[in-house]
Amino acid sequence: MDRAAIMQAIPHRDPFLYVTRVVARSDDAITSEWDVPTDLYAFQGHYPGHPVLPGVLVCEFSFQSAAILFSEPGSAKVSNDAVPVLTKIEDARFKSIVKPGETLRAEVVVEERLANARYCKAIITSAGRTVCRLRFVVASVAEGV
Repeated sequence: MDRAAIMQAIPHRDPFLYVTRVVARSDDAITSEWDVPTDLYAFQGHYPGHPVLPGVLVCEFSFQSAAILFSEPGSAKVSNDAVPVLTKIEDARFKSIVKPGETLRAEVVVEERLANARYCKAIITSAGRTVCRLRFVVASVAEGV
């Protein structure tokens, strides 16, 4: 899945769209990548002179990946008129610093479905090293709510 298809799947846009491409997808899992730009706006003020990608943006990349998973036909999405909304983050563990120009890979798996909620696990890596592990919950919410 390329950037154009990603933009059809979720409403995020630059400068807040972090998924560059989707590498693999099944009904309950997605693998995506983000080519972290060297000129990303966050690097201007987050450790100037020694830029570090904020952990919250690493997490957001995994949330956007899950949103893409839930937007696809035959996916874990609950309703055609609903959008996935983050409702809980738990056990986020940051293992490695991310620098400008790295490529992040998110592997997101749906561990459990409960009504309109999806319990997910994500592992984010860069060049084979673990950057972050976390669990989160996404719920489908009617648009306009």
